[in-house]
Amino acid sequence: MPLVANTPVEKMTGPYPRRWWALIVLCLSLLIVVMANTSLIVAAPDMTTDLHLSSSDLQWVVDGYTVPYAALMLVLGAIGDKYSRRGALVMGLLIFAGGSVMGSQVDETNLVITARAIMGVGAAVVMPATLSLLVAIFPKRERARAITAWTATSGLAIAVGPVVAGWLLRDHAWGSTFLINVPIAVVGVIGALVLVPPSKAKGMGRIDYIGGLLSIVSVGSLVYAIIEGPHFGWGTGPVTAAVVAGVGFLAFALWELKHPHPMLDVRKFRLRAFGGSMLAVLFFFFGTFGSIYYATQFLQFVLGYDALETGVRLLPLAGGVFVGAAVTGKLAPKLGVKAMVVPGMVIGAVGVFLLTQIGKGSDYTDFLPSLLLLGFAIGLSVSPATDTIMGSFPEAELGVGGGANDTSLELGGSLGIALLGSLLSTSYQDKLSDLVGNQLPHNAMDLAKESVGGGLAVAEQIAKSPSGGPQKAQALVDAVHESFAHSVAHTSLIGGIIMAAGALIVLAVLPGRKAAAPQQGQEQTEEDVKEPAEVG
Repeated sequence: MPLVANTPVEKMTGPYPRRWWALIVLCLSLLIVVMANTSLIVAAPDMTTDLHLSSSDLQWVVDGYTVPYAALMLVLGAIGDKYSRRGALVMGLLIFAGGSVMGSQVDETNLVITARAIMGVGAAVVMPATLSLLVAIFPKRERARAITAWTATSGLAIAVGPVVAGWLLRDHAWGSTFLINVPIAVVGVIGALVLVPPSKAKGMGRIDYIGGLLSIVSVGSLVYAIIEGPHFGWGTGPVTAAVVAGVGFLAFALWELKHPHPMLDVRKFRLRAFGGSMLAVLFFFFGTFGSIYYATQFLQFVLGYDALETGVRLLPLAGGVFVGAAVTGKLAPKLGVKAMVVPGMVIGAVGVFLLTQIGKGSDYTDFLPSLLLLGFAIGLSVSPATDTIMGSFPEAELGVGGGANDTSLELGGSLGIALLGSLLSTSYQDKLSDLVGNQLPHNAMDLAKESVGGGLAVAEQIAKSPSGGPQKAQALVDAVHESFAHSVAHTSLIGGIIMAAGALIVLAVLPGRKAAAPQQGQEQTEEDVKEPAEVG
Protein backbone atom coordinates (compact mmCIF):
# COMPACT_ATOMS: atom_id res chain seq x y z
CA MET A 1 0.00 0.00 0.00
CA PRO A 2 1.72 3.27 -1.13
CA LEU A 3 2.24 6.06 1.39
CA VAL A 4 0.42 8.59 -0.80
CA ALA A 5 -2.91 7.69 -2.39
CA ASN A 6 -2.17 8.12 -6.10
CA THR A 7 -4.72 5.97 -7.90
CA PRO A 8 -7.70 8.09 -9.00
CA VAL A 9 -11.14 6.88 -7.95
CA GLU A 10 -12.17 6.78 -11.62
CA LYS A 11 -9.53 4.12 -12.39
CA MET A 12 -10.35 1.80 -9.48
CA THR A 13 -12.00 -1.50 -10.35
CA GLY A 14 -13.59 -1.89 -6.91
CA PRO A 15 -14.31 0.14 -3.75
CA TYR A 16 -11.36 2.07 -2.36
CA PRO A 17 -9.88 -0.11 0.45
CA ARG A 18 -9.09 2.77 2.82
CA ARG A 19 -12.35 4.63 2.32
CA TRP A 20 -13.34 4.61 6.01
CA TRP A 21 -9.97 6.10 6.96
CA ALA A 22 -10.50 8.69 4.21
CA LEU A 23 -13.89 9.48 5.77
CA ILE A 24 -12.14 10.40 9.03
CA VAL A 25 -10.06 12.97 7.12
CA LEU A 26 -13.14 14.38 5.40
CA CYS A 27 -15.03 14.64 8.69
CA LEU A 28 -12.04 16.28 10.41
CA SER A 29 -11.91 18.87 7.62
CA LEU A 30 -15.63 19.50 7.97
CA LEU A 31 -15.27 19.78 11.74
CA ILE A 32 -12.99 22.80 11.72
CA VAL A 33 -14.96 24.81 9.13
CA VAL A 34 -18.17 24.43 11.18
CA MET A 35 -16.34 25.01 14.49
CA ALA A 36 -14.99 28.30 13.14
CA ASN A 37 -18.49 29.77 13.46
CA THR A 38 -19.69 28.13 16.67
CA SER A 39 -16.48 28.77 18.62
CA LEU A 40 -16.79 32.49 17.93
CA ILE A 41 -20.08 32.59 19.83
CA VAL A 42 -18.28 32.18 23.16
CA ALA A 43 -15.18 34.14 22.10
CA ALA A 44 -17.27 37.18 21.13
CA PRO A 45 -17.39 38.81 24.61
CA ASP A 46 -13.56 38.78 24.93
CA MET A 47 -13.15 40.09 21.38
CA THR A 48 -15.69 42.86 22.00
CA THR A 49 -13.83 44.02 25.11
CA ASP A 50 -10.33 43.79 23.64
CA LEU A 51 -11.09 45.34 20.24
CA HIS A 52 -13.78 47.76 21.50
CA LEU A 53 -16.23 46.37 18.96
CA SER A 54 -19.53 48.06 18.26
CA SER A 55 -22.61 45.94 17.63
CA SER A 56 -22.07 46.39 13.88
CA ASP A 57 -18.38 45.47 14.16
CA LEU A 58 -19.16 42.27 16.05
CA GLN A 59 -21.84 41.32 13.55
CA TRP A 60 -19.35 41.58 10.70
CA VAL A 61 -16.60 39.77 12.59
CA VAL A 62 -19.06 36.88 12.74
CA ASP A 63 -20.51 37.25 9.26
CA GLY A 64 -17.33 38.21 7.42
CA TYR A 65 -16.92 34.43 7.35
CA THR A 66 -20.49 33.69 6.28
CA VAL A 67 -20.80 35.84 3.14
CA PRO A 68 -17.92 34.34 1.08
CA TYR A 69 -18.62 30.92 2.56
CA ALA A 70 -22.22 30.88 1.29
CA ALA A 71 -21.62 32.76 -1.97
CA LEU A 72 -18.68 30.75 -3.32
CA MET A 73 -19.54 27.12 -2.53
CA LEU A 74 -21.42 26.36 -5.75
CA VAL A 75 -18.70 27.73 -8.04
CA LEU A 76 -15.78 26.29 -6.11
CA GLY A 77 -17.52 22.92 -5.97
CA ALA A 78 -17.72 22.93 -9.78
CA ILE A 79 -14.05 23.89 -10.08
CA GLY A 80 -13.13 21.01 -7.77
CA ASP A 81 -15.19 18.64 -9.93
CA LYS A 82 -13.34 19.66 -13.08
CA TYR A 83 -9.75 19.83 -11.89
CA SER A 84 -9.30 17.90 -8.63
CA ARG A 85 -11.59 17.32 -5.67
CA ARG A 86 -8.70 16.29 -3.44
CA GLY A 87 -6.66 19.23 -4.69
CA ALA A 88 -9.57 21.52 -3.79
CA LEU A 89 -9.72 20.02 -0.29
CA VAL A 90 -5.99 20.55 0.27
CA MET A 91 -6.03 24.09 -1.15
CA GLY A 92 -9.09 24.99 0.92
CA LEU A 93 -7.48 23.75 4.13
CA LEU A 94 -4.33 25.77 3.41
CA ILE A 95 -6.36 28.95 2.73
CA PHE A 96 -8.36 28.31 5.90
CA ALA A 97 -5.17 27.85 7.93
CA GLY A 98 -3.68 31.04 6.47
CA GLY A 99 -6.75 33.06 7.46
CA SER A 100 -6.63 31.50 10.93
CA VAL A 101 -3.00 32.52 11.44
CA MET A 102 -3.81 36.06 10.35
CA GLY A 103 -6.83 36.22 12.66
CA SER A 104 -4.76 35.11 15.64
CA GLN A 105 -2.14 37.81 15.13
CA VAL A 106 -4.02 40.99 14.22
CA ASP A 107 -5.54 43.42 16.71
CA GLU A 108 -7.55 45.75 14.48
CA THR A 109 -11.22 45.23 13.66
CA ASN A 110 -11.04 45.46 9.87
CA LEU A 111 -8.10 43.05 9.77
CA VAL A 112 -9.99 40.53 11.91
CA ILE A 113 -12.93 40.78 9.53
CA THR A 114 -10.55 40.29 6.58
CA ALA A 115 -9.04 37.22 8.24
CA ARG A 116 -12.51 35.79 8.81
CA ALA A 117 -13.36 36.43 5.14
CA ILE A 118 -10.22 34.54 4.05
CA MET A 119 -11.26 31.66 6.29
CA GLY A 120 -14.71 31.80 4.67
CA VAL A 121 -13.15 31.41 1.22
CA GLY A 122 -11.20 28.39 2.45
CA ALA A 123 -14.34 26.90 3.99
CA ALA A 124 -16.21 27.40 0.71
CA VAL A 125 -13.59 25.20 -0.99
CA VAL A 126 -13.42 22.58 1.77
CA MET A 127 -17.08 21.90 2.52
CA PRO A 128 -18.35 20.88 -0.96
CA ALA A 129 -15.08 18.99 -1.55
CA THR A 130 -15.66 16.82 1.53
CA LEU A 131 -19.13 15.83 0.35
CA SER A 132 -18.21 15.26 -3.31
CA LEU A 133 -15.20 13.13 -2.31
CA LEU A 134 -17.35 11.12 0.08
CA VAL A 135 -19.88 10.30 -2.63
CA ALA A 136 -17.14 9.54 -5.17
CA ILE A 137 -15.27 7.19 -2.82
CA PHE A 138 -18.12 5.20 -1.30
CA PRO A 139 -20.24 2.69 -3.22
CA LYS A 140 -23.99 3.12 -3.15
CA ARG A 141 -24.61 0.47 -0.51
CA GLU A 142 -22.35 2.29 2.00
CA ARG A 143 -22.97 5.87 1.02
CA ALA A 144 -25.91 6.54 3.33
CA ARG A 145 -23.86 5.41 6.35
CA ALA A 146 -20.96 7.64 5.32
CA ILE A 147 -23.23 10.66 4.84
CA THR A 148 -24.78 9.95 8.25
CA ALA A 149 -21.29 10.16 9.78
CA TRP A 150 -20.66 13.41 7.84
CA THR A 151 -23.91 14.89 9.16
CA ALA A 152 -23.17 13.77 12.71
CA THR A 153 -19.84 15.58 12.46
CA SER A 154 -21.68 18.82 11.66
CA GLY A 155 -23.79 18.39 14.80
CA LEU A 156 -20.71 17.54 16.84
CA ALA A 157 -18.93 20.67 15.61
CA ILE A 158 -21.87 22.87 16.65
CA ALA A 159 -21.39 21.74 20.26
CA VAL A 160 -17.63 21.10 20.36
CA GLY A 161 -16.68 24.53 18.99
CA PRO A 162 -17.82 26.39 22.12
CA VAL A 163 -16.20 23.75 24.38
CA VAL A 164 -12.80 24.05 22.71
CA ALA A 165 -13.03 27.85 22.59
CA GLY A 166 -14.09 28.01 26.23
CA TRP A 167 -11.22 25.77 27.30
CA LEU A 168 -8.71 27.94 25.42
CA LEU A 169 -10.15 31.21 26.74
CA ARG A 170 -9.56 30.17 30.34
CA ASP A 171 -5.80 30.63 29.93
CA HIS A 172 -5.32 32.33 26.57
CA ALA A 173 -6.50 35.36 24.61
CA TRP A 174 -9.23 35.15 21.97
CA GLY A 175 -6.60 34.76 19.22
CA SER A 176 -6.07 31.18 20.39
CA THR A 177 -9.55 30.28 19.07
CA PHE A 178 -8.21 31.09 15.59
CA LEU A 179 -4.83 29.45 16.03
CA ILE A 180 -6.25 26.07 17.12
CA ASN A 181 -7.45 25.57 13.53
CA VAL A 182 -3.92 25.48 12.15
CA PRO A 183 -2.63 22.14 13.49
CA ILE A 184 -5.97 20.50 12.66
CA ALA A 185 -5.78 21.85 9.09
CA VAL A 186 -2.20 20.56 8.74
CA VAL A 187 -3.29 17.11 9.90
CA GLY A 188 -6.14 17.33 7.39
CA VAL A 189 -3.75 18.16 4.53
CA ILE A 190 -1.41 15.29 5.37
CA GLY A 191 -4.35 12.92 5.84
CA ALA A 192 -5.83 13.99 2.49
CA LEU A 193 -2.60 13.21 0.65
CA VAL A 194 -2.09 9.87 2.40
CA LEU A 195 -5.63 8.55 2.69
CA VAL A 196 -7.91 10.36 0.22
CA PRO A 197 -7.56 9.26 -3.42
CA PRO A 198 -7.57 11.79 -6.29
CA SER A 199 -10.92 12.32 -7.96
CA LYS A 200 -12.38 14.50 -10.67
CA ALA A 201 -15.34 14.43 -13.01
CA LYS A 202 -15.03 12.49 -16.24
CA GLY A 203 -16.07 14.17 -19.46
CA MET A 204 -17.00 17.44 -17.79
CA GLY A 205 -17.33 20.32 -20.25
CA ARG A 206 -16.34 23.93 -19.79
CA ILE A 207 -17.37 25.50 -16.51
CA ASP A 208 -20.30 27.89 -16.77
CA TYR A 209 -18.46 30.87 -15.31
CA ILE A 210 -21.21 33.37 -16.17
CA GLY A 211 -23.73 31.25 -14.27
CA GLY A 212 -21.16 30.97 -11.50
CA LEU A 213 -20.73 34.74 -11.33
CA LEU A 214 -24.48 35.25 -11.23
CA SER A 215 -24.75 32.75 -8.37
CA ILE A 216 -21.98 34.51 -6.41
CA VAL A 217 -23.61 37.93 -6.82
CA SER A 218 -27.10 36.60 -6.02
CA VAL A 219 -26.23 34.52 -2.96
CA GLY A 220 -23.72 37.06 -1.66
CA SER A 221 -26.23 39.92 -1.98
CA LEU A 222 -28.96 37.85 -0.33
CA VAL A 223 -26.77 36.91 2.64
CA TYR A 224 -25.64 40.54 3.02
CA ALA A 225 -29.27 41.75 3.04
CA ILE A 226 -30.24 39.01 5.53
CA ILE A 227 -27.44 40.03 7.87
CA GLU A 228 -27.57 43.80 7.58
CA GLY A 229 -31.29 44.54 7.22
CA PRO A 230 -32.80 42.90 10.32
CA HIS A 231 -30.01 44.07 12.63
CA PHE A 232 -29.32 47.60 11.43
CA GLY A 233 -32.42 48.64 9.52
CA TRP A 234 -33.53 48.41 5.93
CA GLY A 235 -31.59 51.36 4.60
CA THR A 236 -30.22 51.87 1.12
CA GLY A 237 -27.54 49.16 1.40
CA PRO A 238 -29.69 46.19 2.48
CA VAL A 239 -32.59 47.14 0.18
CA THR A 240 -30.25 47.48 -2.79
CA ALA A 241 -28.67 44.12 -1.94
CA ALA A 242 -32.09 42.47 -1.73
CA VAL A 243 -33.08 43.87 -5.13
CA VAL A 244 -29.76 42.76 -6.65
CA ALA A 245 -30.31 39.29 -5.18
CA GLY A 246 -33.82 39.04 -6.64
CA VAL A 247 -32.75 40.21 -10.10
CA GLY A 248 -29.63 38.04 -9.90
CA PHE A 249 -31.56 34.86 -9.09
CA LEU A 250 -33.95 35.50 -11.97
CA ALA A 251 -31.05 36.11 -14.37
CA PHE A 252 -29.28 32.99 -13.04
CA ALA A 253 -32.37 30.82 -13.63
CA LEU A 254 -32.91 32.14 -17.15
CA TRP A 255 -29.23 31.72 -18.03
CA GLU A 256 -29.03 28.20 -16.64
CA LEU A 257 -32.16 27.11 -18.53
CA LYS A 258 -30.55 28.15 -21.83
CA HIS A 259 -26.98 27.00 -21.16
CA PRO A 260 -25.97 23.59 -22.61
CA HIS A 261 -23.80 22.83 -19.55
CA PRO A 262 -25.29 24.87 -16.69
CA MET A 263 -23.52 25.46 -13.40
CA LEU A 264 -26.66 24.16 -11.66
CA ASP A 265 -29.53 22.69 -13.64
CA VAL A 266 -32.42 24.60 -12.07
CA ARG A 267 -34.84 22.03 -13.49
CA LYS A 268 -33.82 19.86 -10.57
CA PHE A 269 -36.03 21.98 -8.34
CA ARG A 270 -39.01 20.49 -10.18
CA LEU A 271 -38.07 17.14 -8.66
CA ARG A 272 -39.95 16.91 -5.40
CA ALA A 273 -37.31 14.77 -3.68
CA PHE A 274 -34.56 17.30 -4.44
CA GLY A 275 -36.59 20.45 -3.73
CA GLY A 276 -38.09 19.04 -0.53
CA SER A 277 -34.70 17.94 0.78
CA MET A 278 -33.15 21.35 0.06
CA LEU A 279 -35.98 23.02 1.99
CA ALA A 280 -35.60 20.57 4.87
CA VAL A 281 -31.89 21.35 5.27
CA LEU A 282 -32.60 25.10 5.16
CA PHE A 283 -35.37 24.96 7.79
CA PHE A 284 -33.39 22.66 10.09
CA PHE A 285 -30.40 24.95 10.31
CA PHE A 286 -32.63 28.02 10.52
CA GLY A 287 -34.06 26.69 13.78
CA THR A 288 -30.86 25.17 15.14
CA PHE A 289 -28.47 28.08 14.60
CA GLY A 290 -31.09 30.63 15.67
CA SER A 291 -31.89 28.76 18.89
CA ILE A 292 -28.25 28.17 19.81
CA TYR A 293 -27.53 31.85 19.14
CA TYR A 294 -29.83 33.05 21.92
CA ALA A 295 -29.57 29.99 24.19
CA THR A 296 -25.82 30.58 24.42
CA GLN A 297 -26.36 34.21 25.39
CA PHE A 298 -28.82 33.20 28.09
CA LEU A 299 -26.38 30.66 29.55
CA GLN A 300 -23.56 33.23 29.61
CA PHE A 301 -25.26 36.50 30.49
CA VAL A 302 -28.26 35.42 32.57
CA LEU A 303 -27.06 32.21 34.22
CA GLY A 304 -23.47 33.46 34.48
CA TYR A 305 -21.60 30.50 32.98
CA ASP A 306 -18.18 31.19 31.56
CA ALA A 307 -17.19 30.21 28.01
CA LEU A 308 -16.09 26.65 28.88
CA GLU A 309 -19.08 25.98 31.13
CA THR A 310 -21.37 27.20 28.35
CA GLY A 311 -19.70 24.97 25.77
CA VAL A 312 -19.96 21.90 27.99
CA ARG A 313 -23.67 22.53 28.44
CA LEU A 314 -24.19 22.48 24.66
CA LEU A 315 -22.76 18.97 24.36
CA PRO A 316 -26.15 17.23 24.80
CA LEU A 317 -27.00 18.59 21.36
CA ALA A 318 -24.14 16.55 19.89
CA GLY A 319 -25.30 13.51 21.85
CA GLY A 320 -28.77 13.94 20.36
CA VAL A 321 -27.27 14.10 16.87
CA PHE A 322 -25.47 10.78 17.33
CA VAL A 323 -28.59 9.05 18.66
CA GLY A 324 -30.66 10.42 15.77
CA ALA A 325 -27.99 9.34 13.28
CA ALA A 326 -28.01 5.81 14.70
CA VAL A 327 -31.81 5.64 14.39
CA THR A 328 -31.90 6.97 10.83
CA GLY A 329 -29.14 4.57 9.80
CA LYS A 330 -31.42 1.69 10.79
CA LEU A 331 -34.79 3.03 9.66
CA ALA A 332 -34.16 5.19 6.55
CA PRO A 333 -33.42 2.22 4.23
CA LYS A 334 -36.67 0.57 5.35
CA LEU A 335 -39.03 3.54 5.63
CA GLY A 336 -37.64 6.07 3.15
CA VAL A 337 -36.66 9.71 3.31
CA LYS A 338 -40.06 11.27 3.97
CA ALA A 339 -40.64 9.06 7.01
CA MET A 340 -37.38 10.35 8.52
CA VAL A 341 -37.31 13.99 7.45
CA VAL A 342 -40.84 15.11 8.30
CA PRO A 343 -40.99 13.58 11.82
CA GLY A 344 -37.53 15.01 12.44
CA MET A 345 -38.72 18.48 11.47
CA VAL A 346 -41.69 18.13 13.80
CA ILE A 347 -39.38 17.06 16.64
CA GLY A 348 -37.12 20.03 15.89
CA ALA A 349 -40.09 22.40 15.97
CA VAL A 350 -41.15 20.95 19.34
CA GLY A 351 -37.61 21.56 20.62
CA VAL A 352 -37.86 25.23 19.66
CA PHE A 353 -41.40 25.56 21.07
CA LEU A 354 -40.17 24.26 24.44
CA LEU A 355 -38.07 27.41 24.77
CA THR A 356 -41.29 29.45 24.94
CA GLN A 357 -41.41 28.33 28.59
CA ILE A 358 -38.19 30.19 29.45
CA GLY A 359 -38.71 32.79 32.15
CA LYS A 360 -36.73 34.90 34.59
CA GLY A 361 -36.26 31.97 37.00
CA SER A 362 -35.26 29.42 34.33
CA ASP A 363 -32.04 27.48 34.65
CA TYR A 364 -30.03 25.12 32.45
CA THR A 365 -32.43 22.21 32.93
CA ASP A 366 -35.06 24.23 31.06
CA PHE A 367 -32.78 24.31 28.00
CA LEU A 368 -31.68 20.68 28.15
CA PRO A 369 -34.78 19.04 26.59
CA SER A 370 -34.68 21.52 23.70
CA LEU A 371 -30.99 20.82 23.00
CA LEU A 372 -31.58 17.07 23.06
CA LEU A 373 -34.58 17.28 20.72
CA LEU A 374 -32.85 19.61 18.26
CA GLY A 375 -29.81 17.34 18.14
CA PHE A 376 -31.93 14.22 17.70
CA ALA A 377 -33.91 15.91 14.91
CA ILE A 378 -30.75 16.87 13.02
CA GLY A 379 -29.33 13.36 13.31
CA LEU A 380 -32.62 11.80 12.25
CA SER A 381 -33.37 13.92 9.21
CA VAL A 382 -30.45 15.87 7.76
CA SER A 383 -28.42 12.88 6.54
CA PRO A 384 -31.33 11.36 4.52
CA ALA A 385 -32.02 14.82 3.06
CA THR A 386 -28.35 15.29 2.15
CA ASP A 387 -28.22 11.76 0.73
CA THR A 388 -31.19 12.62 -1.50
CA ILE A 389 -29.64 15.88 -2.69
CA MET A 390 -26.35 14.22 -3.59
CA GLY A 391 -28.18 11.33 -5.25
CA SER A 392 -29.82 13.83 -7.61
CA PHE A 393 -26.49 14.68 -9.25
CA PRO A 394 -24.45 12.61 -11.72
CA GLU A 395 -20.80 11.83 -11.02
CA ALA A 396 -19.63 14.83 -13.04
CA GLU A 397 -21.50 17.25 -10.77
CA LEU A 398 -20.81 15.95 -7.25
CA GLY A 399 -19.03 19.15 -6.23
CA VAL A 400 -21.97 21.22 -7.45
CA GLY A 401 -24.27 18.90 -5.49
CA GLY A 402 -22.20 19.41 -2.36
CA GLY A 403 -22.19 23.15 -2.96
CA ALA A 404 -25.98 23.21 -3.37
CA ASN A 405 -26.51 21.24 -0.14
CA ASP A 406 -24.05 23.37 1.81
CA THR A 407 -25.43 26.65 0.44
CA SER A 408 -28.88 25.63 1.66
CA LEU A 409 -27.37 24.80 5.07
CA GLU A 410 -25.53 28.10 5.32
CA LEU A 411 -28.48 30.18 4.13
CA GLY A 412 -30.65 28.49 6.74
CA GLY A 413 -28.15 29.23 9.49
CA SER A 414 -27.71 32.84 8.37
CA LEU A 415 -31.47 33.38 8.22
CA GLY A 416 -31.92 31.84 11.67
CA ILE A 417 -29.31 34.02 13.34
CA ALA A 418 -30.31 37.19 11.48
CA LEU A 419 -34.11 36.99 11.64
CA LEU A 420 -34.49 35.35 15.04
CA GLY A 421 -31.65 37.51 16.38
CA SER A 422 -33.46 40.62 15.16
CA LEU A 423 -36.72 39.49 16.76
CA LEU A 424 -34.83 38.75 19.96
CA SER A 425 -33.31 42.24 20.03
CA THR A 426 -36.59 44.02 19.32
CA SER A 427 -38.50 42.03 21.95
CA TYR A 428 -35.74 42.62 24.52
CA GLN A 429 -35.72 46.36 23.88
CA ASP A 430 -39.51 46.68 24.13
CA LYS A 431 -39.71 44.69 27.36
CA LEU A 432 -36.80 46.55 28.98
CA SER A 433 -38.43 49.88 28.08
CA ASP A 434 -41.64 48.71 29.75
CA LEU A 435 -39.82 47.64 32.92
CA VAL A 436 -37.29 50.45 33.29
CA GLY A 437 -39.08 53.31 31.54
CA ASN A 438 -37.35 56.65 32.17
CA GLN A 439 -35.38 55.50 35.21
CA LEU A 440 -32.05 55.69 33.37
CA PRO A 441 -30.29 58.55 31.60
CA HIS A 442 -30.80 58.53 27.84
CA ASN A 443 -27.27 57.33 26.98
CA ALA A 444 -27.33 54.61 29.61
CA MET A 445 -30.74 53.44 28.43
CA ASP A 446 -29.52 53.24 24.83
CA LEU A 447 -26.57 51.08 25.90
CA ALA A 448 -28.75 48.86 28.09
CA LYS A 449 -31.22 48.31 25.22
CA GLU A 450 -28.50 47.42 22.72
CA SER A 451 -27.96 43.94 24.17
CA VAL A 452 -28.19 41.92 27.37
CA GLY A 453 -24.43 42.39 27.77
CA GLY A 454 -24.88 46.15 27.46
CA GLY A 455 -27.61 46.10 30.11
CA LEU A 456 -25.39 44.26 32.57
CA ALA A 457 -22.51 46.66 31.83
CA VAL A 458 -24.78 49.61 32.71
CA ALA A 459 -25.75 47.85 35.94
CA GLU A 460 -22.06 47.56 36.88
CA GLN A 461 -21.61 51.29 36.33
CA ILE A 462 -24.67 52.05 38.48
CA ALA A 463 -23.31 49.84 41.28
CA LYS A 464 -20.11 51.94 41.36
CA SER A 465 -21.89 55.30 41.01
CA PRO A 466 -22.52 57.43 44.14
CA SER A 467 -26.03 58.20 42.85
CA GLY A 468 -26.74 54.55 42.20
CA GLY A 469 -25.56 51.77 44.43
CA PRO A 470 -25.99 48.01 44.65
CA GLN A 471 -29.75 48.09 45.18
CA LYS A 472 -30.48 50.09 42.02
CA ALA A 473 -27.94 48.02 40.09
CA GLN A 474 -29.62 44.79 41.16
CA ALA A 475 -33.01 46.17 40.11
CA LEU A 476 -31.62 46.80 36.61
CA VAL A 477 -30.00 43.35 36.49
CA ASP A 478 -33.36 41.80 37.35
CA ALA A 479 -35.05 43.86 34.65
CA VAL A 480 -32.43 42.88 32.07
CA HIS A 481 -32.74 39.18 32.96
CA GLU A 482 -36.52 39.31 32.82
CA SER A 483 -36.46 41.18 29.51
CA PHE A 484 -34.06 38.74 27.92
CA ALA A 485 -36.01 35.70 29.18
CA HIS A 486 -39.16 37.24 27.74
CA SER A 487 -37.43 37.85 24.40
CA VAL A 488 -36.17 34.23 24.27
CA ALA A 489 -39.69 32.92 24.86
CA HIS A 490 -41.25 35.29 22.32
CA THR A 491 -38.59 34.60 19.67
CA SER A 492 -38.92 30.85 20.20
CA LEU A 493 -42.65 31.07 19.52
CA ILE A 494 -42.00 32.71 16.15
CA GLY A 495 -39.12 30.35 15.37
CA GLY A 496 -41.21 27.33 16.28
CA ILE A 497 -44.08 28.50 14.06
CA ILE A 498 -41.67 28.96 11.13
CA MET A 499 -40.18 25.49 11.65
CA ALA A 500 -43.65 23.93 11.94
CA ALA A 501 -44.69 25.68 8.73
CA GLY A 502 -41.51 24.36 7.13
CA ALA A 503 -42.44 20.83 8.20
CA LEU A 504 -45.84 21.19 6.53
CA ILE A 505 -44.24 22.51 3.33
CA VAL A 506 -41.73 19.66 3.24
CA LEU A 507 -44.52 17.16 3.97
CA ALA A 508 -46.36 18.45 0.90
CA VAL A 509 -43.29 18.62 -1.35
CA LEU A 510 -41.40 15.40 -0.57
CA PRO A 511 -42.69 12.42 -2.54
CA GLY A 512 -43.68 9.17 -0.89
CA ARG A 513 -41.43 6.12 -0.99
CA LYS A 514 -42.92 4.80 -4.25
CA ALA A 515 -42.78 8.15 -6.06
CA ALA A 516 -39.18 8.95 -5.07
CA ALA A 517 -37.52 6.16 -7.04
CA PRO A 518 -38.80 7.15 -10.52
CA GLN A 519 -37.87 10.77 -9.94
CA GLN A 520 -34.32 9.89 -9.06
CA GLY A 521 -34.05 7.61 -12.02
CA GLN A 522 -34.63 10.62 -14.26
CA GLU A 523 -31.35 12.05 -13.00
CA GLN A 524 -29.20 9.17 -14.23
CA THR A 525 -27.24 9.45 -17.46
CA GLU A 526 -25.09 7.06 -19.42
CA GLU A 527 -22.02 8.85 -18.16
CA ASP A 528 -23.11 8.47 -14.55
CA VAL A 529 -21.37 5.23 -13.78
CA LYS A 530 -22.22 5.49 -10.10
CA GLU A 531 -25.77 4.94 -8.96
CA PRO A 532 -27.49 7.76 -7.09
CA ALA A 533 -27.42 7.57 -3.33
CA GLU A 534 -30.04 5.32 -1.84
CA VAL A 535 -32.79 7.39 -0.29
CA GLY A 536 -35.46 4.79 0.32
